[in-house]
Amino acid sequence: MELMLVTLIMGLLMGLFIILPRLLKSDDTQKVQSNSTNKGPKAYSKAEVSLHNKRTDCWIIIKEKVYDVTSYVEEHPGGDAILAHAGDDSTDGFYGPQHATRVFDMIDDFYVGDLDQ
Repeated sequence: MELMLVTLIMGLLMGLFIILPRLLKSDDTQKVQSNSTNKGPKAYSKAEVSLHNKRTDCWIIIKEKVYDVTSYVEEHPGGDAILAHAGDDSTDGFYGPQHATRVFDMIDDFYVGDLDQ
């Protein structure tokens, strides 16, 4: 009985440590967007995005949208593969067969704007 109780408590704590930071990040993003005086998303040039090409500052382009995935680099299950197109277009890699469908739900959390045409 004690073992079941300890297991349940540990599971709940681990769930909180994983889910809570993502929820807080989503709330922060919504606050920033709602406080913004701009109408619509910010547009970035390819040159601007290319400056964000490091492990500590990693932006990618997927289908003409810009994502700041810096906070995800260390969590990326494919290791440093995410850095192969840091600061550049990652559309082909993102839609590759190695990604589970959950990445399509996650990516919106990292959206910062559109690619300037």
